[in-house]
Amino acid sequence: MVIPPPVRAERVVKFLKPYVLRMHFTNKFVHAQVFHTPTATVASSASSEEKSLRSSMQTTRDVAAAAKIGKILGERLLLQNIPAVSVFLKREQRYHGKVKALMDSLKDAGVKLL
Repeated sequence: MVIPPPVRAERVVKFLKPYVLRMHFTNKFVHAQVFHTPTATVASSASSEEKSLRSSMQTTRDVAAAAKIGKILGERLLLQNIPAVSVFLKREQRYHGKVKALMDSLKDAGVKLL
């Protein structure tokens, strides 16, 4: 059974930022997703857990892996004509280390961060 995404009222949708970047770091992998908030769907994602990326990476969990995931996600976003995303950071995430590497490589790929 497929559950359709929630339908949001027009007054709510016009104040939402359309694309939001969310990052998740585990002890083994780096994940990054861009959500389309009006439809509550994933627009694009990249992860160091993908089989096609694992072979080209030394490790799947350090700062270099985060930078590579940011670069790949940026390329995928530009292919889908998404020029800018806003960033959602959790309380414990700071602009340092893996978060900084991922966001900087996303900027270098040509995606604006709001």
